[in-house]
Amino acid sequence: MKKLFFVSALSLFSMAAFAQDDAVNKAVVDQFRKDKEKSDKDVSDPKSSAKASFWLERAKLYENIALQGSEVDSSAAKTAYEAYKKVVELDLTKKGEPGKSSKEASNVLAGGEGTQLFNAFVKQGAEKYQAKNLGGALEMFTAAQEINKKDTLASLYGGIAAQQLDKKDVAKEQFEKYVANGGKDPSVFYGLAQLYRADNNFDKAVEALNKGLERSPGNKDLKSEIVNILLASGKEDQAIDELIALTKSDPNNAQNIVNLAILYDNTSSKTGQKIKEIQSKLGSGAGKTANLTKNLESEKGKIEVYDGEVKRIGALIKKQPKNADLKRQLAEVNEKKKESLATIASIEGEIKTAAEAAKGNDVAALEKELAELKAKQANAGKEAIANYQKVLQIDANNYDALYNLGVYYFNEAVQLKGEVDNMNMTEYQQRGKEIEGRVCGKFKKAKPYFEKAIQAKDEAEAKENLTTVNGVLEQFAGKGVACVEE
Repeated sequence: MKKLFFVSALSLFSMAAFAQDDAVNKAVVDQFRKDKEKSDKDVSDPKSSAKASFWLERAKLYENIALQGSEVDSSAAKTAYEAYKKVVELDLTKKGEPGKSSKEASNVLAGGEGTQLFNAFVKQGAEKYQAKNLGGALEMFTAAQEINKKDTLASLYGGIAAQQLDKKDVAKEQFEKYVANGGKDPSVFYGLAQLYRADNNFDKAVEALNKGLERSPGNKDLKSEIVNILLASGKEDQAIDELIALTKSDPNNAQNIVNLAILYDNTSSKTGQKIKEIQSKLGSGAGKTANLTKNLESEKGKIEVYDGEVKRIGALIKKQPKNADLKRQLAEVNEKKKESLATIASIEGEIKTAAEAAKGNDVAALEKELAELKAKQANAGKEAIANYQKVLQIDANNYDALYNLGVYYFNEAVQLKGEVDNMNMTEYQQRGKEIEGRVCGKFKKAKPYFEKAIQAKDEAEAKENLTTVNGVLEQFAGKGVACVEE
């Protein structure tokens, strides 16, 4: 969009700068040079330079040079402007009121109807832009705005020149003037939003885009950029709302629906990370302390057993002092007791650490937040899948939808497998096989999406994931695990 904006501007500059070249008669240009030379000479003549009529004539000459013969003076509009100001200064009646020439000059400086000084500045500004004199072009366009403060043309061109000069603040000021004066070009609003976005002023960027939409309600670029800026500013929920509106207004636009699905997908992933954080906080609290305390009591119970064994074996050794086997047994028991004492010290340290970590945790609030996050994650996942499926109804070979669906089920399988990996032997014997069947089912569900994605677009990422899935499924088959698809 931004590129089109500058191409459009350049074409307008080209027209302004060169449309009249063929129509300018060489004799006229030569006359301009002669008249300019005489006028410049008369400026130093005290008699001539004291007359308002001289300055009015000079102002009109330079204005015409700017409009018809810029090769004579590429900044003639500036000289005309200063000459008109001199007329206003000199042409006063005896009462100190503006004379006829002064009124005429004031009308020109104010951009009155039928006057051409504004056009002279814009034309010479365009010519300077074409000559890559961006500073000179910006100066001309800025001066033009002083003559006609309500015009949008000079502020548009001024904003473009300032942007090319990397004068971001000036560009914003120029484009804001364009907007304030009723400009409607969507490209300007887009470009203005980009300038604010570069400063991380996301609110102003969105404000600019919304103003653009007020003047171009159906513009898809502006609507899409609002979504991009909301995402850049971390406002995913608002971005989702904007995309939902876009998909409703244009239900067959597969890209918008893909983007919406990806947003839900990302929301699900980010929410999953927050869930882990909450679970970690809860785990560092009462629940973890209770489990550690239980383990501590178990270890202390072992000490009692070991003490009993030490007493029993010691009594036998008194009766059989040369029995080497009894001495070996006693040494083993004492070593085990030593290990248990070390374990007890370690658990007591963990309990202390857990108690410190749990301080300040509002367990009830954390549990409530955890429940809300789980509900949000479940809804986001559901919406992601639904929207990916919508895309495939419109475009069955959409690579992004196919690949992302495969990744979604792949990640679900990995997450579920983590539960199995963290099980102890007792837990695995109770429900490990059942969960492994579900893990296998998730991988199996991901497989056809990766296969279709590869058919749609030969991408390495899809191939790598498919290879991994096939390898995992082979392992499950070797273990005799039956895949359970949910």
